[in-house]
Amino acid sequence: MTEAVPSYLSPTGQEIVFLLLGAVAVGSALLVVTTRQLVHAALWLVVCFGALAGCYLVLTAEFVAWVQVLIYVGAIVVLLLFGIMLTRAPIGRSADLDSGNRVVAAVVALATAAILVTVVIDGFRTAYTPLDPGAGAAKELGASIFATWVLPFEALSVLLLAALIGAIVLSRTDIPGGAPPAGPAPPAGPVTGGADPPARGDPAPPDRPSDQTSGGQ
Repeated sequence: MTEAVPSYLSPTGQEIVFLLLGAVAVGSALLVVTTRQLVHAALWLVVCFGALAGCYLVLTAEFVAWVQVLIYVGAIVVLLLFGIMLTRAPIGRSADLDSGNRVVAAVVALATAAILVTVVIDGFRTAYTPLDPGAGAAKELGASIFATWVLPFEALSVLLLAALIGAIVLSRTDIPGGAPPAGPAPPAGPVTGGADPPARGDPAPPDRPSDQTSGGQ
């Protein structure tokens, strides 16, 4: 006796929550790439990652949901904010964030989304998996990652290491060949006598005795 597959026209409560969280994730992702303020983009990214964590919870993958919160929300976004502060990027509204390729980016995004949706629907049209509690525990996921998906897992770790090294390099200012730190420009004009001019705020040096004697004569 086969189990009856539920119809899409009568969604369950879990499916409705999943669709709402997916809409929040898609909307916040669009705001990430359309906002003109870097800090607002980072905050919308937090909302997107939080919605994805909620989707994982609905799919009974509790371990993946907490990993999403701890690693992406608690580490990647914080690293992004630190990168914005250390590189002294503009915090307010900036018109330089728009590259002028909105049409090309929109076409590429829509084409990629169409391909992904077509592949998913064509491959999983008749598939149905009941949501059994405990399927997303750490034991099952660990066995799957380190047995079947070990090569992509190691490649992802190398990618994260490269991103960390790049963030450290961007945040440093003492690397040879980099731009010198901005400071006050030296005063223009000829300097007589071979001596350095007095700094601003320092008292003027007293006259030399030879100058006073020559002046008196």
